[in-house]
Amino acid sequence: MLRFLLAALALITLAACAGEGERRGSASPEEVSRAVYRHGGTPSLTLYTIVSNSSGSGGHTALHINASQSVIFDPAGSFHHPKTPRRGDVLYGITPAFVRGYESMHARETYHVVAQRITVSPEVAERALQLALTNGAVGQAQCASATSALLRQLPGFEGIAQTMYPVTLQKSFQSITGVQGRRYYEDAAPPAGVMSLSAPAF
Repeated sequence: MLRFLLAALALITLAACAGEGERRGSASPEEVSRAVYRHGGTPSLTLYTIVSNSSGSGGHTALHINASQSVIFDPAGSFHHPKTPRRGDVLYGITPAFVRGYESMHARETYHVVAQRITVSPEVAERALQLALTNGAVGQAQCASATSALLRQLPGFEGIAQTMYPVTLQKSFQSITGVQGRRYYEDAAPPAGVMSLSAPAF
């Protein structure tokens, strides 16, 4: 599986909404500059919600921003890899392979990933990127609060619920016209009637 390929490259630690302040995102400007990845595809936002398979409650929220560069705003998260340096709560160098890796590392026996993507204008994508870059590190259990606050500052997303609960944010985001969603399971069978995608793709 993809997670083992990533693990072969480097040790990755993971904890939903862990929160360790600036220690969590101390990459230097030089490391960030070397890692910058420009996807070149359609500007978009993808909201990630990590959902418990047993209770349905949310464990983490993050936002993949494809603008002039591809990053993941991962507030209070702890996904680490030397090729995706973290500064504050922004992961840089998010290639398609690391999008898949991010999902794979969160989807496991106890959790699955809900991914919701929407195409946006270059201006909206760039505004989201700048908000993420200037946000700084987020405190423990503030992932949904920080992400919803960022989204509410974007044109067309003002009605997003301001919430501390990942699933509440997921449902609010789904109400935006144009959002496409899917669920990704790994190492766990999805409930009856829910499709598991072996290769994350919309």
